[in-house]
Amino acid sequence: MTSLDDLRVIDAATLFAGPSAAMMLGDFGADVIKIEHPRRGDPSRGHGASVDGVGLWWKTLSRNKRGVAVDLSRAEGQEILRRLAERSDVLIENFRPGTLERWNLAPEDLLELNPRLIVARMTGFGQFGPMAKRPGFGTLAEAMSGFAAMTGEPDGPPTLPPLALADGIAGLAMSYAIMVALRARERTGRGQVIDLAIIEPILGLLGPQMTAYKALGVVPQRTGNRSSSNAPRNTYRTRDGRWLAISTSAQPIAERVVTLVGRPDLVEQPWFASGHGRVQHVDELDAAVASWIAARDADEVIARFEEVQAAVAPIYDVSDLAEDPQYAALNTFVEVPDEELGSLTMQNVLFRLSDTPGEIRWPGRRLGRDTDEVLAELDYSGDRIAALRADGVIA
Repeated sequence: MTSLDDLRVIDAATLFAGPSAAMMLGDFGADVIKIEHPRRGDPSRGHGASVDGVGLWWKTLSRNKRGVAVDLSRAEGQEILRRLAERSDVLIENFRPGTLERWNLAPEDLLELNPRLIVARMTGFGQFGPMAKRPGFGTLAEAMSGFAAMTGEPDGPPTLPPLALADGIAGLAMSYAIMVALRARERTGRGQVIDLAIIEPILGLLGPQMTAYKALGVVPQRTGNRSSSNAPRNTYRTRDGRWLAISTSAQPIAERVVTLVGRPDLVEQPWFASGHGRVQHVDELDAAVASWIAARDADEVIARFEEVQAAVAPIYDVSDLAEDPQYAALNTFVEVPDEELGSLTMQNVLFRLSDTPGEIRWPGRRLGRDTDEVLAELDYSGDRIAALRADGVIA
C-alpha cells in the first residue's frame, strides 16, 4: 500500500511546475493521468539531454503517469476531460486564465459535475491582476521575486539560476496545497479551486526580505557566496584544487571553525557573539579560514572539521554524486526499467515513509501510450476510440 493509491489526478499542465506537483503525487501512489496534445506532446519532451531523440527530463518529470494524448481544443476532447473530471480527485492545469472557460471547462462547471474535485490552477501571475493574462515562466518569477537581484557577485550582474528553480518550488507548494485541499475535503465533502501564482512561492525561501524592507528599509544586496546573516560562510579552495563549502549559522560552529584555523582570539571579540556582528567583519574571518584551507588538501580539511564537529562539505558535480557513499546509503538514485531505453537512473522519491513508502513504477512514457486504456475506463467503445483517433482528437 502507498499513501495516495486511492487518488486519481489529471495532469493537464505543461513543462515543469504543474507536472512536478503531479509527479510528487504519483511517486506516492496516485493514479496520475498525463494529458498531452496528440501531435505536439508536452514541451518538456524536447528539453535537456536526450537519447535517440527521447528526452531524459521528460522521463523523470512524467514518471508514474499514464499518458493520454487528447486535443482539448476540440469539443470531443473537452468531453473526454469532463468524463475524466467526473471520476477524478484532482485536476492540475496551467493554461492562461480564461482558456478553460473558453473551452467550456470552467472550474465551476467541472465542480458541478464532480463537487469533490480539486481544481489546481497554476499560472505565472495568478488568475487575476494586471499581469494575469501574460505568459509566465519560472525565469520571470526568479527575476520578479528579488532572487536574481540578490544573487551573484557584488560587482557583477543579477544572476538567474541554471535550473528551473521557481518552477520546482512552485511544484512543491502546489503538491502541499493539493494535500491541504484534500484534507479539507475529508471534513466538508467538497472540493475547491486552488490559485497558485509561480511568482509567489519562491518569495518564502528568500527570508523576511519584505518584513525587513518595511521595518528598516533594507534592500538585500548581492554578496556572492557570502551570507548577509552569518560569517564565515563561503566556498574555499584547497591545496589540491578542490572546493569546499562551510557554514557557521550556529554560534558554537562559528567558534569551532575560527579556533580550528588558529584564530581563537576572534571568539573573544564582542562582535563575534552574533551572526550579524560577524558579517561586519567578514573580510577578516574569510581571510583566516581561506588561508588555513588553502594550505591543506581537501581530505585533511574535511577530517579536521569532522574532528571538531564543524560543518563542511565538498562542492560536487554530478559525477561526484554518483560515487558518494551517503547518497548510496540513502538509495537516493535508483535504476528504473524503461520501455524505450531499457533502463534509466533517476533520483528516487523525495523522502522515506516507514509504513507507506513511495516508489518509481515506470519513467515517462511514449506519447499516447495509455490513451486506449484510459478511454476504455471511461466507457468509450473500441469503435469510438478508433473514430476519435482517425479524426485527430486523440493519439
